[in-house]
Amino acid sequence: MQHSCPLCLTHAEYFYKDIQKYCRCPTCHGIFVIFEDLPDKNREKERYKLHDDNAEDAGYRKFVSPITANIEKDFSTEAKGLDFGAGTSQIITKVMQEKGYDIIPYDPYFHPDTELLKKRYDYIASCEVIEHFYHPAKEFALLKSMLKKDAKLYLMTDIYDENVEFSSWYYKNDPTHVFFYTKKTFEWIQKKFAFTNLFIEKRLIILSN
Repeated sequence: MQHSCPLCLTHAEYFYKDIQKYCRCPTCHGIFVIFEDLPDKNREKERYKLHDDNAEDAGYRKFVSPITANIEKDFSTEAKGLDFGAGTSQIITKVMQEKGYDIIPYDPYFHPDTELLKKRYDYIASCEVIEHFYHPAKEFALLKSMLKKDAKLYLMTDIYDENVEFSSWYYKNDPTHVFFYTKKTFEWIQKKFAFTNLFIEKRLIILSN
């Protein structure tokens, strides 16, 4: 059976079946959980509450440092930033505010001020969020719309290497991880949403507006 890719709308075939069923898109090369197997919103929120995201933890701060260090390198404290999908800890917001940066958190569950989505920013940070997108085409269109000219979008996620056996890949084991990206997926996103530049280094992805 074919299912429509939620990023590029291409019909995709079944790729892997476990507790959830996955398809792999032949166009954008993303891998996605089929719509019928997506967790409901209550289950998703309860899963997020289980995350041990202590903003004071040194290890957690080091984990998000690829984003925070690059924001500090690329922008001054006067620039306006958004921590998109900030979660319960708001760690990127807290780390950058400690350095004097003007950044605010948004999260659909824990900081749901939708007025923030109507503004534009010099940079947006989104750490370990995009793999949770049920509707990545809609979400990336939203993120793009919130970026000023010459703004940057900082993302972190575990990028799937197509040489790795998907059945043994740990990242799929979280049931709220429902869309996985390859390098080719980000190249497709760059072209589709007209970003001027794409930078990838391990888990870090930077898209320039």
